[in-house]
Amino acid sequence: MSSFSVFRLATRAVRPASFVRAPLVRSRVQTPITMAARARTFGTTAKLSSGHEDETYEEFSARFEKEFEGVQDVFELQRNLNNCFAYDLVPSVEVLTAALHAARRVNDYPTAVRVFEGIKAKVENQEQYKQYLEALEGLRQQLGVALREELFPQEE
Repeated sequence: MSSFSVFRLATRAVRPASFVRAPLVRSRVQTPITMAARARTFGTTAKLSSGHEDETYEEFSARFEKEFEGVQDVFELQRNLNNCFAYDLVPSVEVLTAALHAARRVNDYPTAVRVFEGIKAKVENQEQYKQYLEALEGLRQQLGVALREELFPQEE
């Protein structure tokens, strides 16, 4: 007999009589609830939800204006711009104005130029791009932000 078996026998004798051990029931049959729970958690990545599924364009604009007003460093600015341009819409002029002011606040000229490149990539045609440029012309002149077309005319 091994020493472990002797130890088990010795500890059984020491237990008080009032101690009743509940029988351990193990079943190999899984209940439907367990299978349903397992089906929901199947996979390696969790389904993420941003919570903005039913957001209107005005709510979107207000949210990103607020985000850009709170920007304190270049990382936050670029992260917010990436998030803003990731949606399947072109940001409003107010959002772009807040983004350009944030770029000026953190002193990031290249990102300010990239805002206009992002607009050019998101619009459907050249006419819409010109409308955005006209709407932002005063701010662009005030902040001294040149367009990529002005910086590199030979690349067009």
